[in-house]
Amino acid sequence: MSSDPLFQPLSIGTMRLSNRVVMAPMTRFHAPGGVLKEEVVPYYSRRAAGGVGLIITEGTVVDHPVAHYSQTVPHFYGDTALARWREVVDAVHAEGGQIIPQLWHTGLSRLRDKAHNPDEPSISASAITEEAVGAPPSEKHRPAREMEARDIDDVIAAFAKGAADAKALGFDGLAIHGAHGYLLDQFFWHQSNRRQDAYGGTLENRVRFAVELVSVVRAAVGPDFPIFFRFSQWKSHDYKAQIAATPDELARILQPLADAGVDVFDASTRRFWQPAFEDSDLNLAGWAKKLTGKLVMTVGSVSLEDPANFTPGAPVSAVTIANLAPLRQMLEAGEVDLAGVGRAIIANADWAHLVREGRYDALRAYDPTAVAASLEPA
Repeated sequence: MSSDPLFQPLSIGTMRLSNRVVMAPMTRFHAPGGVLKEEVVPYYSRRAAGGVGLIITEGTVVDHPVAHYSQTVPHFYGDTALARWREVVDAVHAEGGQIIPQLWHTGLSRLRDKAHNPDEPSISASAITEEAVGAPPSEKHRPAREMEARDIDDVIAAFAKGAADAKALGFDGLAIHGAHGYLLDQFFWHQSNRRQDAYGGTLENRVRFAVELVSVVRAAVGPDFPIFFRFSQWKSHDYKAQIAATPDELARILQPLADAGVDVFDASTRRFWQPAFEDSDLNLAGWAKKLTGKLVMTVGSVSLEDPANFTPGAPVSAVTIANLAPLRQMLEAGEVDLAGVGRAIIANADWAHLVREGRYDALRAYDPTAVAASLEPA
C-alpha cells in the first residue's frame, strides 16, 4: 500500500475506492439534444484507466421541463440518454474505476433562450432575475417564477427518479448539485431567497427544500448507496458571496443535510488551500467535516497554482509539487478525505498515475484553448 495519503483506499457505503483522487464534475457541452456524443464514453474511461479513484460526471439535468442549462448539457432521463450513460458506466467499470452522476437543476441560472422549452419561465426560490442578485446585465435575464408547492414536489420527484435510475444503471453512487448559484443554492442564499413561507427567511427554512429532497433521494436508493452533496459559498457571478458567514451558520445548513442522508460533502472552492473563516486554517471542506463528522471532498485549483508563489509561466511540475504539499497535509491530518481534481485531469487523463509515480515532468499544463471545442487537448 502506498504511504502517500492521496493513494490510500476508502470505503463509502457500498463504494470501494482505491485512492482519494476524484475527477471533479466539469460541464463539457458535448450532449446535443441532451444525449452524450459517442466520444464522451472513452473520455470518461480514459480517466478511469488513468488511475482516478472516482469519477463524478459533469452536471446532468433531471427530468423537469425547466431544469436545463442549455441544449448541449446531458440529460439524465429518457431511454436514449440513459442508454449512453450505461455505456459510460460499463466502460469505466471495465477499467476498474468507480463513477457517480451529478444530478442538476439550474433554476434561475438557466440559459432560457438556449435551453429546452424556452417559452416556459424558469423557476427559483423567488420571482427575481439574475440581475437582481448581482449578475451582469443581459438580454437573457427574465424573471423566474417563484416555486409553488407543486413545483417543489415535482423537482424532488425528478431528483428521486434520477437517483433510482442511477442505481439501476449500475452507477456506484450519486451526487446532488447544490452549489454555484443553481436551484438548491438559490434557496440557501438570502439574496435569491426572499420567500415568506416555510422555505424562506431563517437558515432552517432556506435549507428545508434541499433537506426534503435529500430525504426522498435517500429513500429511493436505500441506506448504503453513497450520496454526495456539492455546496459552495461562491456563485458563478459573485465570488464573494456567502451562504454562511460563520461556522455556526454553516452547521445550521449542513447538519440537517447530513441527518437527511448525505454521506459526503463536496465543498466547492476556487482555491482549496484558503481558510473558510477567520481565526482558523481549516478550509471549507475541513469545516464541513468538523461540523458534521461526515466525509468531505476538497476541490479548487488542485495542480494548477502554487499556493505560495503565483509566478506566471512556472513549470507545471514545480507548480504541482508545491500545490500538492498542503493537500497531502490536509489528507494526512484527516481534515479532508477526498481531493477533487478538475482541469488538470482534462489536460492529463493519466494525472493520477503520473502523480503516484512522481512523474511530474510528464504533466501537461491545462490550456483552455486546447480543449474548448474538443474533449481532449491537442
